[in-house]
Amino acid sequence: MGIELELRVRQASRNKGRRDTVVRRSHAHGDALARALDGVSHGRLAQVDPYRDTRFTEQDAQAALPEVAALLRERTLPSEQAALLDLAAMLEVCVTTPGSSLWFIGD
Repeated sequence: MGIELELRVRQASRNKGRRDTVVRRSHAHGDALARALDGVSHGRLAQVDPYRDTRFTEQDAQAALPEVAALLRERTLPSEQAALLDLAAMLEVCVTTPGSSLWFIGD
C-alpha cells in the first residue's frame, strides 16, 4: 500500500470549461508516506485515505503543514522523513499556488 502525490491546478479550457492539470507528481515515497501517515488520528492528515484518493484544497494544505512538522519530529526512519519532507514541499507549493489542490492517490 502506497500513497502517491499529485499537485493539480485548475485551468480554463476553451472546449470543456475548467480542467485540472497535473503540474507536479511524487511517486518515489509512496510506501514510506503511507507508513508515516499510519496512525494519524486527528487533523487534516487524518482525512487521508490510503485506499482512495483524497483531495486537499489550499486551505487544507495550510492546515496540514504544522501537522507534517510534528510528524517529522516523531518519525525517525530516514525513508519516512524523506516522504514527509516531500509532502511538506508539495503542501507549500499548494498553499502558494492559487487554484491548486494536492491529491493523495491511494492504492
